[in-house]
Amino acid sequence: MHSSTPKAPFTRTTSVPSVPDGVRARGGGGGFRPEIEGLRAVAVLLVAVYHIWLGRVSGGVDVFLMLTGFLITGSLVRSVEREGRVRFVAFWTRLVRRLVPAVAVVLTATMAAVYLLLPRSRWGDILEEVRAAALYHENWALAHAAVDYLAREAAPSPVQHFWSLSIQGQFYLLWPLLVALAALVATRARLPFRATVLVLVTAVFALSLSYSVSITARDQAWAYFDTGARLWELALGALLALVVHRVHLPVRLRVFLGWFGLAALVSCGALLSVSTLFPGYVALWPTTAAVLVVLAGTTGSAHGADRLLTWKPLTELGRLSYPLYLWHWPVLVCYLEVTGRSLATPLGGLGILGASLVLAWLTHRFVEGGLDRFTRPPVRRTPAWSLGIAAALIVPVLAASLLWTDRIDRDRAERALELAAPESYPGAGVVADPSTVLADVPVRPDPADARQDLSWHHEEGCHVTLTSSELVVCDTGPADAERTLALVGASRVAHWYPAVRAAADARGWRLVSFSKSGCQFSTDTSHRDGVVFDECEVWKARAMAELEELRPDAVLTSSTRATLDGERVHDGYLGMWEWLDGLGVEVIGLRDLPRLTYQGAECVESGPVDQCVSPVSASQEEVDPATLVTLPPNVTLMDLTDQVCPDGYCEAVVGNILVFWDHSHITATYAGTLAPAMEKALVEATGW
Repeated sequence: MHSSTPKAPFTRTTSVPSVPDGVRARGGGGGFRPEIEGLRAVAVLLVAVYHIWLGRVSGGVDVFLMLTGFLITGSLVRSVEREGRVRFVAFWTRLVRRLVPAVAVVLTATMAAVYLLLPRSRWGDILEEVRAAALYHENWALAHAAVDYLAREAAPSPVQHFWSLSIQGQFYLLWPLLVALAALVATRARLPFRATVLVLVTAVFALSLSYSVSITARDQAWAYFDTGARLWELALGALLALVVHRVHLPVRLRVFLGWFGLAALVSCGALLSVSTLFPGYVALWPTTAAVLVVLAGTTGSAHGADRLLTWKPLTELGRLSYPLYLWHWPVLVCYLEVTGRSLATPLGGLGILGASLVLAWLTHRFVEGGLDRFTRPPVRRTPAWSLGIAAALIVPVLAASLLWTDRIDRDRAERALELAAPESYPGAGVVADPSTVLADVPVRPDPADARQDLSWHHEEGCHVTLTSSELVVCDTGPADAERTLALVGASRVAHWYPAVRAAADARGWRLVSFSKSGCQFSTDTSHRDGVVFDECEVWKARAMAELEELRPDAVLTSSTRATLDGERVHDGYLGMWEWLDGLGVEVIGLRDLPRLTYQGAECVESGPVDQCVSPVSASQEEVDPATLVTLPPNVTLMDLTDQVCPDGYCEAVVGNILVFWDHSHITATYAGTLAPAMEKALVEATGW
């Protein structure tokens, strides 16, 4: 296929993610390809529009990954053909000089915005992500958060969009090594260099795509951020770079391919649930669409898609795609935080997009372009100088985030000492004695500390995460105790642990506890994200084996499950209780607490506190559903809802203590104040 665009020298361009060596053409020599700049513009507009107004993912980032593989592979291959080797130092330092300055500026501005606009309860997690973004492993940080049940409902961080840049950064480290290996093999075996690269890239593509399909089916939340599951998208671009110059298509067909590819790309986010289906084979939709546009090239036809893609305003926007991508997300997150909205209004969205464009232009003009002019003299464009510039910009970001985190940790330790005065923080004690006079003291745990306010049970690893199937058993109290109580279930059982532990210690009982995120203690087959939750099934089997061997006197577990869609008793709960009855084990069914219509810590921090109230009826039925079913003879029911949500309402603060740290889990501090009520209820339920 021939292009009517004349050859031109390299032009510095960046993409989302950025590409350092310019938009090169298909052949060995290369040339400027304005339609790729236009394709970048379309992709970044899709990303921004879907994020800002629709709260969805568009597939635009997948296009950028494909283009990165296309452009970087072409650059590396031409470099080897020209010089006989990969110039690693020059390649990596050129990338560092061009990518890091914009990243440093955006991260610095984002930290300032976080300090001014976002609640303190989110600072610690965001600072961790800032460091991950600066060091190009944000995708792995998000992968772990995506499978952490206790973190899944957290508000999005203003730097989470760095996941795609992190994958690119890892690609930039790997790909020169792959091309260099191909060069070595080709030289030693006397094989054609491009053919050798093609074989290796095809192998990477096939292995990565196979892995992506497999891991997406098993754990889509993890796969979305997994470099291995995304590498095939970059390899697809690499394959295109290696074969595109051999593809010669009629102009009419190229015109069709251009428009078809563009239409497929634009429609992807509207027709597919990208965030829940990608990467896997479904991501072939946007990446193949972009491949078709590249294959169409510059047709020279008045009816070609390239007429649109080479339109100057669009190509200029394409040149801003990298900084625009960097800026749009933190601007959006700050807007949503300030306005309290989940999506931007039409006018507000225009403001977000306009502000992001202005910031992108300023970054391009004074950070990217400005530093390039500053480093233009040859003596200053050495690798050492490039690394020096990058270090001078990124090290302060890392240092500031570390110092800030240290300050947060020290403040948290100081606040923890205040809880040593129980008369100031009675918590659930005021429910038992409403005449209690409360001291005028700050709420504890402080909202900023709430996510870390977890019990010993969690700290010792007895509560395992979504991805773990390991059974970790905590065993406290006398080994020869007269009574043994087992606390078993999901996270909304585990959050009672401080109260149960205190009651067991007071009575001299042995307490055995083990729990798992998102895993109901039920004979029903567990599902997550539409597929069988294998880790839960394995964990339940191990838990049942442990109980069969232990034969405790009683098991304390959930009797109902309350959601904003209602409260019910799962059939699998009854099945598990019947199984325990066969073992001669009593069951204490503890009613599930209501779910809130607000996020506990964040609501308190944003204030006023008296607005942080949710009716019990929002998720609990008027009558406990467990009292309306036929229970096995070994089951006794307990309900401590009124100790957490007195008078039919769940308030964020009771007795100067923060009750809920999110919308469904109570803080360990408040759970500790429930000890007297828990002990009384357990004694009444068991008769011990």
